[in-house]
Amino acid sequence: MGNGELKKFFVKQPLVPAIVQEARTGEVLMLAYMNEESLAKTLETGYTWFWSRSRGRLWQKGEESGHVQKVVSVTGDCDDDTLLVKVEQTGPACHTGARTCFFAEPIGKNEEE
Repeated sequence: MGNGELKKFFVKQPLVPAIVQEARTGEVLMLAYMNEESLAKTLETGYTWFWSRSRGRLWQKGEESGHVQKVVSVTGDCDDDTLLVKVEQTGPACHTGARTCFFAEPIGKNEEE
């Protein structure tokens, strides 16, 4: 996919959600945001790059921790406004040290369970 073809994902907004999933297990690891440049770098390098809203810059996942994500595939959803990034995760995905960012108790948990 050439860089011109990437534009379709950013027609509605400059940042799109990128759901990151462990390719081997299907476990959802995290959600981050990509802009056109970070998506292009992800496809060029084979490792995930995101746009950090808090830092206001591009960042490679694992640039500080070494817990990189090797990309297996990137797929757009039916509306071309969300990406599913399947990866091989090295170490934990969450900055807290947890394997996934989704480790908290469910919200509104059904008490009958």
